[in-house]
Parts: sequence; C-alpha cells; structure tokens
Amino acid sequence: MGMPTHIVAVGGVVENEQGQVLLVKTVHGGWVYPGGQVEAGENLITALAREIKEESGIEVEVLDLIGVYSNTGVYKWYDGVTDVPTKVMLDFTCKSVGGELCTSEETLETRWIEKERALDLITAAAIRTRYQAYLDFKERPGYMEYVTNPVFEIKLERTI
Repeated sequence: MGMPTHIVAVGGVVENEQGQVLLVKTVHGGWVYPGGQVEAGENLITALAREIKEESGIEVEVLDLIGVYSNTGVYKWYDGVTDVPTKVMLDFTCKSVGGELCTSEETLETRWIEKERALDLITAAAIRTRYQAYLDFKERPGYMEYVTNPVFEIKLERTI
C-alpha cells in the first residue's frame, strides 16, 4: 500500500443580511452551495473564500465549522479507469461581505434564496444531507461518513 491519498475540499453556506443563502448551479452537480478542492499549500479558510469568489463573485468572511465529512466510497472517475480517492470535506458558515453575483466556467447560474427553500433546488443526496446539517446546526460540528456510489448511504454520524 502506498501513501494515502485524500482529496480535501471545503464548502460554504453563505448568508446575506436578508438571511438568504447563496446557491450556485454547477455544470455536473446541479444546485449546490459553493466550495471546492483545497490546493497544495493553501489553508482551508483561504481556499473556501477563493472558491466562493470564483464560483459566484461573492466575497465572504468564513465563520463557523458546521461539519466534517468523509466520502469513503471507492469508485472510478469519469474516465472509467482512475480510482477516485477518499474525500474529506469541511463545511463552514460564511457571511457575505461584498462582491456581485456572477457565473463562472464552473457555474451556469448563481442566486440568493430563502434558506428554507434551498432544499427545493438541491437534488444531490450528499449535498442535501450536508445542507440539512447546516439547518440543524446548534453548537457542535457533526462528523459523517458516507458513500455516494452506487447509492448514497450514511455509514457513521455523530457530533464532534
């Protein structure tokens, strides 16, 4: 067995002063809250602010950790050959501090929506589950292990 390989990603539920949340419509995943992979040498906070700005045009202040997630499913990439590594994802609440809504190479549409209505648009099971964790968030972050392939299945769930 070689060195372990993980993809580290961050997600941000961005709130504006009206209490709405930011959603972006991606090419592959439909409507999601923004986020993406942390690059080599980049910290989580900087990575999340960069991803949100790139995907939506909105500048944020990163606030609270909502949850930590492991997607431990083993499956092939779109090419049918490459193994997809385990993903570790950290979701945070964020506050909008500037910028203008826009789209990017990754996003077809961006919008503010009432936080209670976001689940009307989010279809991916893992993203719906993680967004629900945001809605249910009290004081302590959660940890969840799940797989998304062949079907979404929660393997472990607890607070940390």
